Amino acid sequence: MAKKEPKFYVVWVGLKPGIYTNWNECKAQVENQIGARYKSYPTLAEAQQAYADGWEKHIHPSTRTIKQEADLKQAQTAGYETLAIAVDAACSGNPGKMEYRGVDIAHNHEIFRVGPFPEGTNNIGEFLAIVHGLSLLKQRNCPYILYSDSVNAISWVKQKKCKTKLQPNAKNAELLAIVARAEKWLENNTYTTEIRKWQTKVWGEIPADFGRK
Repeated sequence: MAKKEPKFYVVWVGLKPGIYTNWNECKAQVENQIGARYKSYPTLAEAQQAYADGWEKHIHPSTRTIKQEADLKQAQTAGYETLAIAVDAACSGNPGKMEYRGVDIAHNHEIFRVGPFPEGTNNIGEFLAIVHGLSLLKQRNCPYILYSDSVNAISWVKQKKCKTKLQPNAKNAELLAIVARAEKWLENNTYTTEIRKWQTKVWGEIPADFGRK
Protein backbone atom coordinates (compact mmCIF):
# COMPACT_ATOMS: atom_id res chain seq x y z
CA MET A 1 0.00 0.00 0.00
CA ALA A 2 1.41 3.37 -1.03
CA LYS A 3 2.40 5.67 1.76
CA LYS A 4 0.08 8.67 2.03
CA GLU A 5 1.88 11.92 1.36
CA PRO A 6 1.54 14.56 4.09
CA LYS A 7 -0.49 17.72 3.50
CA PHE A 8 0.09 21.21 4.79
CA TYR A 9 -2.89 23.36 5.69
CA VAL A 10 -2.75 27.13 5.37
CA VAL A 11 -5.15 29.14 7.52
CA TRP A 12 -5.27 32.78 6.43
CA VAL A 13 -8.41 33.69 8.36
CA GLY A 14 -9.37 31.74 11.46
CA LEU A 15 -8.94 31.47 15.18
CA LYS A 16 -5.16 31.35 14.87
CA PRO A 17 -3.79 31.89 11.33
CA GLY A 18 -0.75 29.86 10.33
CA ILE A 19 0.38 26.60 8.70
CA TYR A 20 -0.75 23.26 10.12
CA THR A 21 0.39 19.73 9.36
CA ASN A 22 -2.87 17.84 9.94
CA TRP A 23 -6.54 18.40 9.26
CA ASN A 24 -7.70 18.21 12.89
CA GLU A 25 -5.42 21.11 13.87
CA CYS A 26 -6.60 23.11 10.87
CA LYS A 27 -10.26 22.32 11.57
CA ALA A 28 -9.92 23.62 15.12
CA GLN A 29 -8.90 27.01 13.72
CA VAL A 30 -11.65 27.37 11.09
CA GLU A 31 -14.72 25.53 12.33
CA ASN A 32 -17.56 27.99 13.08
CA GLN A 33 -15.18 30.92 12.49
CA ILE A 34 -16.63 33.82 10.52
CA GLY A 35 -15.10 34.28 7.07
CA ALA A 36 -12.61 31.44 7.51
CA ARG A 37 -10.12 31.14 4.65
CA TYR A 38 -7.97 28.00 4.35
CA LYS A 39 -6.53 25.56 1.81
CA SER A 40 -4.25 22.51 1.70
CA TYR A 41 -0.95 22.18 -0.16
CA PRO A 42 1.26 19.14 -0.91
CA THR A 43 4.55 20.71 0.22
CA LEU A 44 5.67 22.99 3.01
CA ALA A 45 7.32 25.35 0.54
CA GLU A 46 4.06 25.83 -1.38
CA ALA A 47 2.17 26.37 1.87
CA GLN A 48 4.66 28.96 3.08
CA GLN A 49 4.50 30.84 -0.22
CA ALA A 50 0.67 30.76 -0.23
CA TYR A 51 0.51 32.03 3.34
CA ALA A 52 2.81 34.91 2.43
CA ASP A 53 0.75 35.71 -0.70
CA GLY A 54 -2.55 36.03 1.17
CA TRP A 55 -5.85 34.23 0.59
CA GLU A 56 -7.04 36.56 -2.20
CA LYS A 57 -4.49 35.06 -4.59
CA HIS A 58 -5.34 31.44 -3.80
CA ILE A 59 -9.08 31.20 -3.14
CA HIS A 60 -10.58 31.33 -6.62
CA PRO A 61 -14.24 31.01 -7.67
CA SER A 62 -13.54 27.50 -8.98
CA THR A 63 -12.54 26.35 -5.49
CA ARG A 64 -15.66 27.62 -3.71
CA THR A 65 -17.66 25.05 -1.81
CA ILE A 66 -21.30 24.28 -2.57
CA LYS A 67 -22.24 26.18 0.61
CA GLN A 68 -20.28 29.26 -0.49
CA GLU A 69 -21.89 29.19 -3.93
CA ALA A 70 -25.33 28.95 -2.29
CA ASP A 71 -24.47 31.92 -0.05
CA LEU A 72 -23.48 34.01 -3.06
CA LYS A 73 -26.63 33.03 -4.98
CA GLN A 74 -28.80 33.90 -1.98
CA ALA A 75 -27.12 37.28 -1.68
CA GLN A 76 -27.70 38.09 -5.34
CA THR A 77 -31.37 37.10 -5.08
CA ALA A 78 -32.10 38.89 -1.81
CA GLY A 79 -30.14 42.02 -2.62
CA TYR A 80 -27.86 41.88 0.40
CA GLU A 81 -24.55 40.21 1.13
CA THR A 82 -24.55 37.00 3.14
CA LEU A 83 -20.79 37.02 3.70
CA ALA A 84 -21.40 39.58 6.42
CA ILE A 85 -22.25 40.02 10.06
CA ALA A 86 -25.38 41.77 11.28
CA VAL A 87 -25.55 43.56 14.62
CA ASP A 88 -28.48 44.73 16.71
CA ALA A 89 -29.47 45.79 20.22
CA ALA A 90 -32.52 45.35 22.41
CA CYS A 91 -33.62 47.64 25.22
CA SER A 92 -36.58 47.37 27.61
CA GLY A 93 -37.45 51.00 28.25
CA ASN A 94 -35.52 54.16 27.42
CA PRO A 95 -33.36 53.98 29.38
CA GLY A 96 -33.75 50.37 30.45
CA LYS A 97 -32.18 46.94 30.49
CA MET A 98 -30.05 46.65 27.32
CA GLU A 99 -28.02 44.03 25.46
CA TYR A 100 -26.53 43.65 21.99
CA ARG A 101 -25.29 40.89 19.70
CA GLY A 102 -23.74 39.99 16.34
CA VAL A 103 -24.77 37.23 13.93
CA ASP A 104 -22.88 35.62 11.03
CA ILE A 105 -25.51 35.90 8.27
CA ALA A 106 -24.06 33.16 6.08
CA HIS A 107 -24.28 30.53 8.83
CA ASN A 108 -27.09 32.05 10.94
CA HIS A 109 -24.72 31.77 13.89
CA GLU A 110 -24.47 34.13 16.86
CA ILE A 111 -20.85 35.20 17.23
CA PHE A 112 -21.15 37.52 20.21
CA ARG A 113 -23.72 38.66 22.76
CA VAL A 114 -23.02 41.23 25.47
CA GLY A 115 -25.23 42.21 28.40
CA PRO A 116 -27.77 42.75 29.66
CA PHE A 117 -26.81 45.98 31.37
CA PRO A 118 -29.23 47.37 33.99
CA GLU A 119 -29.52 50.82 32.41
CA GLY A 120 -28.80 51.72 28.81
CA THR A 121 -30.41 52.86 25.57
CA ASN A 122 -30.97 51.20 22.23
CA ASN A 123 -28.69 53.69 20.47
CA ILE A 124 -25.83 52.94 22.87
CA GLY A 125 -26.30 49.22 22.26
CA GLU A 126 -26.33 49.68 18.49
CA PHE A 127 -23.14 51.80 18.69
CA LEU A 128 -21.32 49.24 20.83
CA ALA A 129 -22.47 46.37 18.61
CA ILE A 130 -20.95 48.01 15.53
CA VAL A 131 -17.65 48.74 17.26
CA HIS A 132 -17.53 45.20 18.69
CA GLY A 133 -18.11 43.82 15.19
CA LEU A 134 -15.44 46.03 13.63
CA SER A 135 -12.91 45.03 16.27
CA LEU A 136 -13.66 41.33 15.84
CA LEU A 137 -13.43 41.43 12.04
CA LYS A 138 -10.15 43.34 12.19
CA GLN A 139 -8.69 40.95 14.76
CA ARG A 140 -9.52 37.96 12.55
CA ASN A 141 -8.55 39.69 9.30
CA CYS A 142 -12.02 38.79 8.02
CA PRO A 143 -13.24 40.30 4.71
CA TYR A 144 -16.92 40.35 5.75
CA ILE A 145 -19.00 43.52 5.63
CA LEU A 146 -21.13 44.70 8.57
CA TYR A 147 -24.84 45.53 8.62
CA SER A 148 -26.67 47.69 11.17
CA ASP A 149 -30.24 48.99 10.98
CA SER A 150 -29.42 52.07 13.08
CA VAL A 151 -28.76 55.32 11.20
CA ASN A 152 -27.78 57.04 14.46
CA ALA A 153 -25.28 54.38 15.50
CA ILE A 154 -23.64 54.26 12.06
CA SER A 155 -23.28 58.05 12.17
CA TRP A 156 -21.83 57.96 15.70
CA VAL A 157 -19.28 55.33 14.70
CA LYS A 158 -18.16 57.40 11.70
CA GLN A 159 -17.80 60.41 14.04
CA LYS A 160 -15.97 58.20 16.57
CA LYS A 161 -18.28 59.46 19.32
CA CYS A 162 -21.27 57.97 21.12
CA LYS A 163 -23.52 61.02 21.36
CA THR A 164 -25.80 59.68 24.06
CA LYS A 165 -27.70 61.93 26.45
CA LEU A 166 -27.74 59.26 29.14
CA GLN A 167 -26.67 60.84 32.43
CA PRO A 168 -23.98 58.93 34.37
CA ASN A 169 -24.99 57.19 37.58
CA ALA A 170 -24.15 54.08 39.59
CA LYS A 171 -26.42 51.83 37.48
CA ASN A 172 -24.84 52.70 34.13
CA ALA A 173 -21.23 53.27 35.21
CA GLU A 174 -20.01 49.93 33.79
CA LEU A 175 -21.79 50.50 30.49
CA LEU A 176 -20.45 54.03 30.05
CA ALA A 177 -16.94 52.76 30.78
CA ILE A 178 -17.37 50.31 27.87
CA VAL A 179 -18.59 53.18 25.69
CA ALA A 180 -15.42 55.14 26.54
CA ARG A 181 -13.28 52.12 25.56
CA ALA A 182 -15.17 51.80 22.27
CA GLU A 183 -14.59 55.47 21.47
CA LYS A 184 -10.89 55.04 22.28
CA TRP A 185 -10.73 52.00 19.97
CA LEU A 186 -12.20 54.06 17.13
CA GLU A 187 -9.68 56.83 17.75
CA ASN A 188 -6.70 54.47 17.80
CA ASN A 189 -7.62 52.03 15.03
CA THR A 190 -8.28 52.03 11.30
CA TYR A 191 -10.41 49.38 9.64
CA THR A 192 -11.36 48.30 6.12
CA THR A 193 -14.75 46.79 6.96
CA GLU A 194 -17.61 48.37 5.03
CA ILE A 195 -20.57 49.37 7.23
CA ARG A 196 -23.92 49.21 5.44
CA LYS A 197 -27.44 50.17 6.47
CA TRP A 198 -29.78 47.16 6.68
CA GLN A 199 -32.87 47.89 4.57
CA THR A 200 -35.60 46.61 6.89
CA LYS A 201 -38.51 47.60 4.62
CA VAL A 202 -37.07 45.56 1.76
CA TRP A 203 -35.38 42.62 3.52
CA GLY A 204 -37.35 42.28 6.76
CA GLU A 205 -35.87 42.36 10.26
CA ILE A 206 -32.10 42.30 10.51
CA PRO A 207 -30.77 38.76 11.24
CA ALA A 208 -29.40 39.90 14.62
CA ASP A 209 -32.84 41.12 15.74
CA PHE A 210 -33.86 39.86 19.20
CA GLY A 211 -37.47 39.30 18.08
CA ARG A 212 -39.02 41.20 20.98
CA LYS A 213 -41.10 43.74 19.09
